[in-house]
Amino acid sequence: QVQLVESGGGLVQAGGSLRLSCAASGRTFSSYVMGWFRQAPEKEREFVAAIWWGTTYADSVKGRFTISRDNAKNTVYLQMNSLKPEDTAVYYCAAGREVPVVTQPGQYDYWGQGTQVTVSS
Repeated sequence: QVQLVESGGGLVQAGGSLRLSCAASGRTFSSYVMGWFRQAPEKEREFVAAIWWGTTYADSVKGRFTISRDNAKNTVYLQMNSLKPEDTAVYYCAAGREVPVVTQPGQYDYWGQGTQVTVSS
């Protein structure tokens, strides 16, 4: 069992930055694929970024967001720069042992409770 706790969300002006953190429990954190997803009101949950031995990003955030992990701290991060109002959403951290398609939320085994990010124009 893995528990995920996100933090770092908040209100920021367009063009600003935030760094989200996701702290994971468990001794095998380094073996998990970690992903960030987001969900805006009345929209489906969408993929943002994922990290394993590599990384991948949604086109909408490429060049602005950076995912990273610190296996010693059991933590994954999402650095978000040049934020736009359309980035406003609840951001979720996810973990999975076997994730053939990292962009699909159904492939992940564990989810955090989410953290709100609001970008004002």
